[in-house]
Amino acid sequence: MASPDVPGGALRRPVSLFADLTRAMNSAGTFWVAGLTFLICADIVARNLFSAPIRGVPEIVGYSIVGTVYLQLANTLQAGRFTRAELFIDWLEAHNPFAGHAFGTVFNLVGAVVFGLITAGVWPGFIEAWTENEVAGVPGDFSFIIWPFKLLIVAGAAATTVEFAIRCVRDAARSAGNRGTAGAGWGWLAMLVAFVAAVYLIATGDLANAEIGALSVLCMLILIYAGMPIGLALIVLGFAGIWVIKGNTLIAERTLALAASEYLRNYFFGVVPLFVLMGLLVSASNVGKETFQVARWALRRVKGGLGIATVAANAVFAAITGSSIASAAVFTRVATPEMLSHGYTPRFSVGVVAGSSVLGMLIPPSLLLIVYGFLAEQSVGILFIAAVVPGLLLSGAFALLILGMARWRPGWVGDAAAGQDAAADDESVLSAFLKLFPIILLVALVIGGIYGGVFTPTEAGAAGAAGALVIGLARRRLDWKALREVVIETGHISVSILFLILAANIYARMLALSGLPQQMAEFIGATGLGFAGFVALYVAVLILLGMILDSISIMLIILPLALPVLAQFGGDPIWFGIVTVIAVEIGLLTPPLGITCYVVKSTLKDDRITLNQIFLGAAPFAAVMLAVTILLIAVPEISLFLT
Repeated sequence: MASPDVPGGALRRPVSLFADLTRAMNSAGTFWVAGLTFLICADIVARNLFSAPIRGVPEIVGYSIVGTVYLQLANTLQAGRFTRAELFIDWLEAHNPFAGHAFGTVFNLVGAVVFGLITAGVWPGFIEAWTENEVAGVPGDFSFIIWPFKLLIVAGAAATTVEFAIRCVRDAARSAGNRGTAGAGWGWLAMLVAFVAAVYLIATGDLANAEIGALSVLCMLILIYAGMPIGLALIVLGFAGIWVIKGNTLIAERTLALAASEYLRNYFFGVVPLFVLMGLLVSASNVGKETFQVARWALRRVKGGLGIATVAANAVFAAITGSSIASAAVFTRVATPEMLSHGYTPRFSVGVVAGSSVLGMLIPPSLLLIVYGFLAEQSVGILFIAAVVPGLLLSGAFALLILGMARWRPGWVGDAAAGQDAAADDESVLSAFLKLFPIILLVALVIGGIYGGVFTPTEAGAAGAAGALVIGLARRRLDWKALREVVIETGHISVSILFLILAANIYARMLALSGLPQQMAEFIGATGLGFAGFVALYVAVLILLGMILDSISIMLIILPLALPVLAQFGGDPIWFGIVTVIAVEIGLLTPPLGITCYVVKSTLKDDRITLNQIFLGAAPFAAVMLAVTILLIAVPEISLFLT
């Protein structure tokens, strides 16, 4: 819907039509991804049952992924789903609207320029593909023309350019409409201009390449914390760094255009939207509620059983969703009211939901492990297998924590006596089995297929999404409206993640050119910290960044610097990935950001329970996560047991 803040009545109609266009593009992209699910499943069946794989599926999926990402970019931006750190910019907009919207004007202008460069850079490739009638595939076996896919990149990048421009005009209008706060606002704006000028003067001075790389890291933290979309900040600094290092804008432009059009064109990137789709379908099918009911029944005689049931249900739910945020939202609605009604304290009730929800990002399939696999160039399937034992270990540690608190700190937990849950007595072995059977089948299909070598991770995502759809339809929990919402949400989540991965690739190319990671590795080796010291410092930095940034953003910032150091020490990247995910997830429970705690608060909608209570209730779980992280560092074999 067009914003009334766009000046000029004559502009509102075109802006409204453009919004309708981007929504149509987004819908086309999201249903295209859903269609890929059935194509991949058909290929699995044809290959395994008839030894006749469908020709060209990897190529079609690869081109489709990059095409659908660009189809959905503008609408994802329009929906406010570009990832950014909102603490500073939201505070500034609330306390000084002039300055807040002035910052937004600058950031959106930069976004329009970046995507304008991408549009201009990809355009010649589209023209060449059109005129030469270029094809992909295997000539004589299977091939298809590629210009339509390149056209989607051009159209999507151009639409995103226009959306950034609209947002720029909108923020400029809002800033002008708040001239009453301009007195102090000019000070904030002057600080931004001074920062940009200082960076320009330093970068154009006589600096070594590694110093340019280090400066880019500092600037990145400042821009991200100031509220610039994280992917945009990574692209801008990657582009600027390559420009300064090479002394040539043409090289920077070509690098940007090449990465924007080619990097995401990979069959394995299909794992992101397919696992997201599977998780959302499962969530919409009310599986979380029924899983909790079974766990509550099984643990009804245990002191603190409802808390342990929440952990157990979260562990099962994590194995089919891969999202901590989804787990927090579901079990806040399902488990928290049950615990409160049975005498548990509000602090404990919300704390156990927030704390155990982090299992969603560790127990496979995990979106964080998928992102780590792409960034570290490691097998996503092996990472999934490696996470099984640590995931079970963390679940068990949470259960022991609850048992210990119920026994020795009853005032913290509340009335956690066993045998009080009369509602759970209505359950039976048969009814519990019937509720869990589809879930067990889905987990066995996805994880068993990967572990048994039947599926690639992308194929497992497609099979899991198809299985989740069957479960939802069989339980009559999915109507057309719910399915459409799931598919559109899949697009927004997937595009925001894939855009961040693309941006990180551009930034990582600049860091590689600067030589900063290699010099860091040499420096750490010379300091005598050793491998243990490096890992301890690394975990500490992850936890500190977790207090102000989201998990994926932290990985995008840190891993390009840390992985070369890990290689220098000869560390195992699979084990390092598990340690990274758990350490990053601690940040979901720590203030001031603590995204999971905010999700619990917003989902609960109960003014009697404060955000401070949620953070306090989650603190013991964060401490247990830290202890498990230390154990995994001390005994790497735990993570590598099944690999």
